[in-house]
Amino acid sequence: MARGWLHPFSTATQRTAGEDCNSEDPPDELRPSLAERALKLKAVKLEKEVQDLTVRYQRAVADSENIRRRTQRCVEDAKIFGIQSFCKDLVEVADILEKTTECISEETEPADQKLTLEKIFRGLSLLEAKLKSVFAKHGLEKMTPIGDKYDPHEHELICHVPAGVGVQPGTVAFVRQDGYKLHGRTIRLAQVEVAVESQRRL
Repeated sequence: MARGWLHPFSTATQRTAGEDCNSEDPPDELRPSLAERALKLKAVKLEKEVQDLTVRYQRAVADSENIRRRTQRCVEDAKIFGIQSFCKDLVEVADILEKTTECISEETEPADQKLTLEKIFRGLSLLEAKLKSVFAKHGLEKMTPIGDKYDPHEHELICHVPAGVGVQPGTVAFVRQDGYKLHGRTIRLAQVEVAVESQRRL
C-alpha cells in the first residue's frame, strides 16, 4: 500500500461528510426561540384587543353624544313648554277679565250704571277667585307676613314705623306689596314696613 493513500473512512473524510450533511440547517442562533414565538403571539393578541377596545370606545362616544343631544332637546322643550299648563289656566282668567271689561262701555246709560258696577264687581270677584285657584294649583303662594319677624330673605324693608299696641318691634307692621313663593321658594320679596321702638324710628 502506498504511503500517500488515504483510507476512505479516515477522520478527515468523516469530518467533510458531516459538514456536508449539516450545511442546509440554519445555525442555532438564527432559529426563533420559544420565547420569541410566544411574544409574537402575545403581540398579535394584544393588537386585536386594542382594535376591539378602540371600536367599543368609538361606539361609546357616539352613544354619549346622542344621549347629550337628546337631553339637550328635552331641556329646551322643558324651558319652552314647562309653563304650558300654567298658561292654559291663565287663558281662563283672561276670558273672565275680557267678559268683565265688556260690561263697561261709553254707551252705558246713567240708570244702568249701578247694574254695570254690580256686574264688574262680580266679574272681579270671580277673577280673583280663579287666580287664587290657578296659583294654588301650580304651587304659587302669596305671603302674608304681617306680624311675622322681619326676614331679609322674604321681605324688602321699605321703612320703619313705631310699634303700636300689640305690635312687637322687629315684626312686619304693614305690607306695601305682596310677596310670592313658588313651591316654597321666594320669587318676589314682600315690600314691608317694620315696627321699631319709638326712640329707634328712622
